[in-house]
Amino acid sequence: MSSFSLKDKVPPHNLEAEQATLGALLLDWEAVGTVIRYLRPDRFYSLQNQKVFTAILSLFNKGQRGDILTIIEELRAVGDLDSSGGASYITSLTDTVPTSANVEYYAKIVLDQAVRRDLLKLSANMVMQSHDETINSRAVLEEAQKEIFNLTDSNSSQTIKTTPELINRAIEMIDNLYKNKTAITGVETGYFELDRMTSGFQPSELIILGARPSIGKTAMALSMAQNIAITKKIPTAFFSLEMSDMQLIQRLLVQEARIRSEYLRTGRLTLDDFQKLQNAAGRIYEAPLYIVDTPNMKLLDLRALARRIKAQHNVQIIFIDYITLITSENASIPRHEQIAEISRSLKSLARELQIPVVVLSQVRRDSEGKQPSLADLRESGSIEQDADVVMFLHRERTSASSEDQKNLTIDTQLILAKQRNGPTGIIDLVFIPQYTKFENAAQNSSQ
Repeated sequence: MSSFSLKDKVPPHNLEAEQATLGALLLDWEAVGTVIRYLRPDRFYSLQNQKVFTAILSLFNKGQRGDILTIIEELRAVGDLDSSGGASYITSLTDTVPTSANVEYYAKIVLDQAVRRDLLKLSANMVMQSHDETINSRAVLEEAQKEIFNLTDSNSSQTIKTTPELINRAIEMIDNLYKNKTAITGVETGYFELDRMTSGFQPSELIILGARPSIGKTAMALSMAQNIAITKKIPTAFFSLEMSDMQLIQRLLVQEARIRSEYLRTGRLTLDDFQKLQNAAGRIYEAPLYIVDTPNMKLLDLRALARRIKAQHNVQIIFIDYITLITSENASIPRHEQIAEISRSLKSLARELQIPVVVLSQVRRDSEGKQPSLADLRESGSIEQDADVVMFLHRERTSASSEDQKNLTIDTQLILAKQRNGPTGIIDLVFIPQYTKFENAAQNSSQ
């Protein structure tokens, strides 16, 4: 019984694995690149081992080759030699491991023990918060889900980065751009001019798409999702708070098969239509598109589900239709404050998951018939402030019968009203009502 109580009081650790990892790095300097995928200094339980690994990283970032002597000199230079165990301890590390062949295995053991310590800290914090009656239980749950999600990716959990790390990543990105000769660095939407102006939707961006009702917000979002998930095969999540999942799938089938929507609704399909539907269904079936159909979804539930989809399916972009249908946890505060809380939270979610989040929004009624502007966003103060990109759809409403105009297309403007890191302007698109789909103006004219 005493052994169990002692184990409970000592945090999980494996000093042998820590020493074997450090010893392997001293034997094979090339293995540093492998180990840093899993470990950072605070992943080591022993303070001595933390300082030795910090010295190894310092030499690695300087582009210098490390061995026993250079590590000792590096520790001496920063005044950590004695606290790291001295020269005798550094020298003894290579005696703990005969070869560096299993260094990745040792590093994973160290990481496993570190994650267990993190889980114990998280559990203790949850217990403390659960007993605090002033903290909402859903807030405790949401914070716990966030922390657990962060634990699943030890690499991205680093919040403090050195300039050598950032410089190396920046140079690598620039080099890739030079080699590929492309201006698109984010998620391509399939709309050429929009992709040119934005360089694709960028990671961590909150993107707002606004329009009056029945102008085509959902159609535009679905058209983008179709291009991204079905054509580009990029994992995409679509949170539909307004339309049912079957309505969305039917719209996707109409867009992808290019058959008239009213024929699908009424069942007036030809054999050729059935063939098109079958082919489209096959392409949609294979697409990495994940649809969430929940009306009046709570903000905390949306964030938790977004984290889960990201972790399970590695989605690269999320669409949310639309912002005012998200339910805030603080129902007692004024609606504009609720929207402010929601927009801040969605921006935070985009940064946390490091993917673009596209959110649909209504615009004011008095913008009907004119080009919408930033001031026309409902509760615009908070949404406009938090968004990295704001776009509006603007087109003339038509009452023309689709039976009379089977090839009807409607000129539409996509107004790029705000972009933190790029130009603004107007992009010409066409809306095809019979397919409820938006296309590039040049693409449509060529067909």
